[in-house]
Amino acid sequence: MKLFSALEKRYAKERLSALEAQRLAHEISFGPIVFQVSRLMIKFGILQMLIDSEKGLTLNEITEKTKLSKYACQCLLESSLTIGTVLFQNNKFVCSKAGWFLLNDPLVKVDMDFNHDVNYLGTFYLEEALLNSKPEGLKVFGDWSTIYEGLSQLPEKVQDSWFGFDHYYSDQSFDEALQVVFDKKPKTLLDVGGNTGRWALRCVDFNPDVQVTIMDLPQQLELMKQHTANKNGANRIFGHGCNLLNPNVPFPTGFDAIWLSQFLDCFSESEVTSILTRAAKSMNNDTKLFIMETFWDRQRFETAAYALTQISLYFTALANGNSKMYHSEDMIRCIDAAGLAVDEIKDGIGKAHSIVICKKI
Repeated sequence: MKLFSALEKRYAKERLSALEAQRLAHEISFGPIVFQVSRLMIKFGILQMLIDSEKGLTLNEITEKTKLSKYACQCLLESSLTIGTVLFQNNKFVCSKAGWFLLNDPLVKVDMDFNHDVNYLGTFYLEEALLNSKPEGLKVFGDWSTIYEGLSQLPEKVQDSWFGFDHYYSDQSFDEALQVVFDKKPKTLLDVGGNTGRWALRCVDFNPDVQVTIMDLPQQLELMKQHTANKNGANRIFGHGCNLLNPNVPFPTGFDAIWLSQFLDCFSESEVTSILTRAAKSMNNDTKLFIMETFWDRQRFETAAYALTQISLYFTALANGNSKMYHSEDMIRCIDAAGLAVDEIKDGIGKAHSIVICKKI
């Protein structure tokens, strides 16, 4: 397994002293409490109050401003002090650098909402999911084999956080991705797992001639039709309903480009190979296949690798029980097995994406 140099420096040797390692071990053991306290420091507006104050606030001032009990404020503040999101200076609480990022980094907000609304209860069943290779935590929401089957039936708040998470990661990369995909000016594009049609809308807006067909579950195509209705270029967006997990379902033919964005991470390696094999059979020698994923090993910053490897466990506990955020070597192995060859890999797309451009052998 190979890592980009920034990750290798951090993961190849011990960096912590014994006391620092012990501290980290305790942080892990109290992780769920740390998460909920930090979430409530945001929800109750305490971190924002501290940032807005010039020299910090006393416990009594915070109690008065929040209208919470003194006990509630004291519990949250003392916990946050030891977590490191607030400091205590001159008998007043002030926001730390970590607290500022907790409140102001948009990606932290997206991840926190996703973990609280989508993952928190279901992750209790992670052990069973790992042992059974099934999303055992999904039962907190309903009786489906994968979260994608029940996405349209999830509670509204859960849907909002799921789509907010999904869209934030993808939308940040779309501008650069459009330049890559349309460099060869494709006239027809197959968007595999196109979800609500956000990428398809960007494509038809970017190129006035392209026609996009979204290949996805029938229930997802219904959501797509609702989302794209009356939008510019919607008349050039079509649907192709199918269950891609069925190894006997072929890909439609005749496309200049095939696009798979944040899609293959929803499947096991054997399923990825099956999907790519069927895609390869539908391609001619001029067709380009584009895979855009957040490969954890190809990250410029270690924090991104940390987040992505934790997100993998969402797939385990809730999404499908057998997929993850892939190491690029694992994906390339599937590409090779499918009868495709990697033509080029473009890293640094958006915040954390890479695009693997494939051709038929």
